[in-house]
Amino acid sequence: MSSPLSIAAVTGVLKNFLENSITEVATALGGTITISAEPPDRIDIDDVSTDRINLFLFQATENAGWRNYGLPARAANGDRISNPPLALDLSYLLTAYGSAPLHAEALLGYAMFVLHEMPVLTRDAIRAITLATPDASLLAGLKASELADQIEQIKIAPQTMSVEELSKIWSALLTQYRPTAVYKASVVLIESEKSVKPTLPVRARNILVLPFEHPSIELLQSQAAEGDPIVADQPILAGYNLVIDGGQLRGATTLVVVDDTEIVPDDDQITAARIVVPLPADLQPGLHSVQVVQPVNFGTGLSSDPHRGVESNVAAFVLAPQIVASPASAARGDTLAVKINPAIGSTQRTALLVGSGTISIPARAAADPPATDLNFPIPADFRPGPDQLLRVQVDGAESPLGTDLSGAYDSPKVTIT
Repeated sequence: MSSPLSIAAVTGVLKNFLENSITEVATALGGTITISAEPPDRIDIDDVSTDRINLFLFQATENAGWRNYGLPARAANGDRISNPPLALDLSYLLTAYGSAPLHAEALLGYAMFVLHEMPVLTRDAIRAITLATPDASLLAGLKASELADQIEQIKIAPQTMSVEELSKIWSALLTQYRPTAVYKASVVLIESEKSVKPTLPVRARNILVLPFEHPSIELLQSQAAEGDPIVADQPILAGYNLVIDGGQLRGATTLVVVDDTEIVPDDDQITAARIVVPLPADLQPGLHSVQVVQPVNFGTGLSSDPHRGVESNVAAFVLAPQIVASPASAARGDTLAVKINPAIGSTQRTALLVGSGTISIPARAAADPPATDLNFPIPADFRPGPDQLLRVQVDGAESPLGTDLSGAYDSPKVTIT
């Protein structure tokens, strides 16, 4: 692969090749011919004493064939694992400036014929690059660009461009139009020399053919305990079972991943349409993700080399907090002590909803452990009243309320005096 100087090296090789091939046309026109690689707006168009062929790089675009080669460059943990090349196609304007009638046409025709006879930049031509430049360090850099050693040779091909497109380019260049042809040089491969993390060689290859059955999660519900009925819209609480309904959920091996915790369901709790799995005991209230994973066993016996196989879509559920114990009454200016399950993290946003009012818990230190016993200070101007419904809200998840036989909410309640 070549270095970032390869773009300049391609221009230098083309310019050098044109310079070495103008003897015949120079004799025919009876004068000297200047070969340049300048932006057209820098060329003095009023100088009618010089015949000139100018090569101008006006666009560099990514090569479509090489664009996705060698991806990705980094592993999931950020380690560099490869150096995918930057593959570029270079577009040039080949322009002729004549000092007399028909000279521009003769110059353009001869330059196009030269490029026609050299459709590929040979490695020898690249290594023999010589540039008439006072910058010796640049010349040395172009020679050391490693362009000649890249895996794919550079091809030169004419491009078709409409009059409208050419007009836009020359308008942008802010100079007068001269006879022009468009060429593309493809492809320049620029690669980083940064070190990559080496990988061990493959010791053995194993192939396992399985029918493609992609699991999918369609609905999440809860079950209070094994054997209990599954009630629609029942909140998901700590200690409950998570009920996953969907399609093709059962595999040779089936795992349920809640956040980053892998759970192995009991075999009798897995069917193609439903999985019932207990929730992790350390799960905190709030929003959580769940996914069904069916690992693939290649029969190697290497537990250190797991294959996750196929994975379902990621679904979300809310673990609601639950008020386990609360006082029957509390006075304004005092604290209201509430026991909550499961434990609430120190950085979670927690508030107590009392009737139509809200009491926020004071901020806790981030290093504090999760707690189940929380003290909420009741403001002195809080609205008093008997038997006000009590709920706790953690990161937007609210604790459920109990109901009486008529379906009205009746617990938990607190009286504020």
